[in-house]
Amino acid sequence: MNGTPNTTTSTRYTRGWAKLQEIDGAAGERVVASLADIAPDFAKWLIEFPFGDIYSRPQLDLKSREIGVVAALTALGNAAPQLKVHIHGALNVGCTRDEVVEIIMQMAVYAGFPAALNGLFAAKEVFAERGLSAQQLAD
Repeated sequence: MNGTPNTTTSTRYTRGWAKLQEIDGAAGERVVASLADIAPDFAKWLIEFPFGDIYSRPQLDLKSREIGVVAALTALGNAAPQLKVHIHGALNVGCTRDEVVEIIMQMAVYAGFPAALNGLFAAKEVFAERGLSAQQLAD
């Protein structure tokens, strides 16, 4: 599996690949590609179910979905790589830097300060990669 749909690819996969591109772009492609040599079936399921089935439903917009994912991954406290991908995704679909920070800070109430701290440090790395400084938060 090279990350691009072929003629035997399901409609779910094709729809999911398009949604992944819309949200995560190259970061999502890297996740799928990293599974090719160890679990290509899992990579396929990762595209088909979350992105082809769930993210493609019309009841929530992508920004709302990414807010939920950032909150959930922050609350887990042990999913920093996935959290970083979804912070990028949240920014890609319209969340602002300060909205991401607020989402993560709110998780301190429900998941504890260690989980929120880990989330904030993950966000700090993403913001640095994207050139989003603290000054931009105040603007």
